[in-house]
Amino acid sequence: MTTERVNPPELSPPTGFSHAVVATGSRVLFLAGQTALDGEGKVVGDTLPEQFARALANLLTALRAAGGSPADLARVTVYATDVAAYRAHASELGRIWRQSAGRDYPAMAVVEVVRLWDERALVELDGFAVLA
Repeated sequence: MTTERVNPPELSPPTGFSHAVVATGSRVLFLAGQTALDGEGKVVGDTLPEQFARALANLLTALRAAGGSPADLARVTVYATDVAAYRAHASELGRIWRQSAGRDYPAMAVVEVVRLWDERALVELDGFAVLA
């Protein structure tokens, strides 16, 4: 698989995402929304950064189980119950992302939602990847 991150100079410089990702491969992997659920189905973590770290770990676990790696991610959507809190923690969330997934950022969006399936969940991540 090959990916090309496209960040046109006419757009504001991206921080923690790419404006566009061109991916060429033979398989497309759709990743279900992941929250901070542990193996027993319980939400773990009381803070947004704790839950983000677990949700990202869960997303990456599904990705790796299907034969992918973080560099294969073409798109990730983050659903947050409080975008103001997400912005306030953006620096820490960025560190968590880089430690877990590296610096090959997919195209991303952050969307505020009223609530998630599990009422304790503060954040959910879904996405898709293109695999070789």
